[in-house]
Amino acid sequence: MTIKSPSRKQVIIPISNENKSKFMEISSTHITNLNKALRNIKSEVMADFICSDQTGIIIITNKVTSPLNLQTIEKYVKSSNNIEANKVKVPWLSQSKLYLKIIGISYLLENTNTPISADVVESIIKSNHIFNNIVITSRPCIIKVSLKSDMVIIWLNIWDVQSGSNVKSLINRYINVESYITTICGVNMNLGVL
Repeated sequence: MTIKSPSRKQVIIPISNENKSKFMEISSTHITNLNKALRNIKSEVMADFICSDQTGIIIITNKVTSPLNLQTIEKYVKSSNNIEANKVKVPWLSQSKLYLKIIGISYLLENTNTPISADVVESIIKSNHIFNNIVITSRPCIIKVSLKSDMVIIWLNIWDVQSGSNVKSLINRYINVESYITTICGVNMNLGVL
């Protein structure tokens, strides 16, 4: 159900390029100070090193961080000298890409000859409360069950925490799509068919 992704020991902090270069200039000092801040809250988590990528900075730790550790790291980064705090976003842990399919949907929209589109599916997902914590990585893929079938399968690619807890909460749930009651199923891989 998942694709191999970065380690959960990576704290990703989206930050502007200007802030990133200022922060990275003295990264060894930041490691020392950040570890002091983590020790002050009696955390077993310690920062091993800091690197940067296109999204911002990545702090590699010795253990998986807790929400309290993330708050401490965020507070430290935002309070660092020469850093514009309003251009530092909330830190997060790496995520996994997972896949779901929605079955039991008619190919044609109700009372029309118009086939269901990705825009319609996206609006249904946005309006349904069970998808509140879900981030869809690409447009939904709609595939007819067979050439002569009037039913489709909708494939969704989703970013989730590595444990997959948000996606697991959706599996085997039912949602209404027009007058149809559809089922959300977990899948092991993306077919890659458009």
